[in-house]
Amino acid sequence: MLLRTDRDTLLSPLAAVCGVVERRHTLPVLSHALLEADGEQLKITVSDLEIQLECRRPLPTALPFRLCVPARKLLDILRALPAGCELQLRLQGGQLLLSADGSRFQLQTLPADDFPLWAPDSETPMPLTLRQGQLKRKLDQVLYAMAASDIRPYLNALLLQLDGDQLCLIASDGVRLAFQRYPLPQAMPERKLLLPRKAALELNKLLLDQDQPLALEFGARQLACRLNDTVLRCKLVDARAPDYLRLLPDSHDCELSLPRQAMLEAVQRVAVLAHAKFRQLELAIRPGQLALRCRNAERELAEEHLPLDWQGEPLEASFNLAYLQDVLQSQKAEQLHFGFARGMRGVLITAPDEPDFRYLAMPLRG
Repeated sequence: MLLRTDRDTLLSPLAAVCGVVERRHTLPVLSHALLEADGEQLKITVSDLEIQLECRRPLPTALPFRLCVPARKLLDILRALPAGCELQLRLQGGQLLLSADGSRFQLQTLPADDFPLWAPDSETPMPLTLRQGQLKRKLDQVLYAMAASDIRPYLNALLLQLDGDQLCLIASDGVRLAFQRYPLPQAMPERKLLLPRKAALELNKLLLDQDQPLALEFGARQLACRLNDTVLRCKLVDARAPDYLRLLPDSHDCELSLPRQAMLEAVQRVAVLAHAKFRQLELAIRPGQLALRCRNAERELAEEHLPLDWQGEPLEASFNLAYLQDVLQSQKAEQLHFGFARGMRGVLITAPDEPDFRYLAMPLRG
């Protein structure tokens, strides 16, 4: 027998790492998880060749073992079993036999030596310790601005910019930009690193809302994130990011302070009649009033009005509907500050409760 344990003890670490496993893969072993036991603890490792994620749990075993099992199949089986039931795992030939609460499953395994474990980085990593809860709150405010599949690789990534005693977190898809700053306990050498989109999202899922420590190790071509019993390693994007901070405007033609929740609800209501393809939101700023409008291909119209303490010149602009929804949903502040500029200079959104936060969205043309 390989091991005897309860279902939840095995389910927890497997569920933590399975997000990395691709449903479509080029190598059969990439759909598998590497299970390694040394008699005192169990380590589960998955990889997609760009990200390697491993999770350890204390788990006594009679003998050490190493084998590769289908990750998502095993996860689905464990989720379907009753909570707290006892599991027994045996190896018979090339199959893993799993018995639990009257159920019996046979899974085909692969040799552990076929699993593509990463070699250590060629450069001694530069360590940095952060607080998980604080980092998670800041990542939640910027990650949505990353591109998903742009031909420019630096847009499908999160820029980590070490600048003295601060770590800047910057995400952009080329039309909008989200910026946050994490103050560091000590000054660090200046450096820019591009964290792949998938790795950034997986890291954010692993972070706890508590202020437990997180260790980042910056290597030459890799980044290692150590938190709790989990280690995430990823290859850094080999590209040069532009100087995003130069894009942030320092002056505006119109500055408004608006209640976030009221603005979000108004946007959600007019979105019902937004064009299915263009998703355009029109903003019309007039003395004492902000009008929000959406139109669709059937010439239908939705319009909302919010009161303003504004007596300047009228201003109109159109934005991608999702670009405003994302920032309104990610922020928790009661009031948001909107800085509008005429022409094609966009809107800069800031939050009084988050002095380091910046969000720039460019208007739609035409």
